[in-house]
Amino acid sequence: MRMVRISQLLLGTIALAASLAAQAVDPPKPEAGRITGTVTDVNDDVLSEANVLLTGPGLKDPQKVLSDDNGFFAFNGLAPGTYHVTITGPDFADWNSPDIVVNQGQYVILTDCKLLIAKAVTTVSVAGSQVEIATEQVKIEETQRVFGVIPNFYVVYDQNPVPLTTKLKFHLALKTSIDPFTFFGIGMLAAMNQAGDTPDYRQGWIGYAERYGAATADGFSDIMLGGAILPSLLHQDPRYYYQGTGTNKSRTLHALASPFVCRGDNGKLQPNYSSIGGDLGSASLSNLYYPPSNRGAGLVFENLALTTGERMLSSLLQEFVLHRITPKGKK
Repeated sequence: MRMVRISQLLLGTIALAASLAAQAVDPPKPEAGRITGTVTDVNDDVLSEANVLLTGPGLKDPQKVLSDDNGFFAFNGLAPGTYHVTITGPDFADWNSPDIVVNQGQYVILTDCKLLIAKAVTTVSVAGSQVEIATEQVKIEETQRVFGVIPNFYVVYDQNPVPLTTKLKFHLALKTSIDPFTFFGIGMLAAMNQAGDTPDYRQGWIGYAERYGAATADGFSDIMLGGAILPSLLHQDPRYYYQGTGTNKSRTLHALASPFVCRGDNGKLQPNYSSIGGDLGSASLSNLYYPPSNRGAGLVFENLALTTGERMLSSLLQEFVLHRITPKGKK
């Protein structure tokens, strides 16, 4: 009888222990979710080694995988929550998924993970484009001729022209120097000097040739020094900027000031060192080939004064007369 009671007590203890053990066991964890997909391009060709990034509030750190040779990727063991997938690849635009809600044990397959080819970013060299524009401007200026004949290259009718490069400054100076009408004008000047017996060369054809050579040297040195060399070194524009608007007084002052004030390559007004220096340098060089009786400081300043006066008169004509009879310039 006692043995029966002991057995019953033992069985009761075991049952109680089993019951307590059952109560101590943790409840089963929720089944994990999964996100998968295949990365392709717009032609449905799979893309391998694309970077796939998974983010979401429930993640301690973002998860990152690479798509395999078949473009496949997978994120396993995901807790229920909201996630976001970003896919990147070389030469492709980023792909971003909408919010992905993963429920307990849910298997989410992303579709339409297509990467678009990145838009080409084209950069335009400002300097390069300015050179092209300046070149076109010079081409237009080279068509500017008074009555369609006399070169009128050194006047700008555009209010906002692009600065000239050094190459274009030399090109414009050389173009003006070798123009057929330039040689014709030099011939007329030499004839006038022959008639006035100045400089003190002999008379006759030899004297005319000497005067023609001197006038050619004067013109060439002046235009190369004041129109190319010094403007390049000093970064100044050797051209005359046609004003065309305002009162006659303001236009007159603008024209008369042009030998002394110019526009720099930076667009700002500056003392016209190029023009003054070119005239002075050319007048000084004339001492090398003028007759001894004409040489000296007087020759230098006389030629400087004459050249400066010619520039002022030329600018006045540009402002009030020549634009009317220069068809290309007017256009």
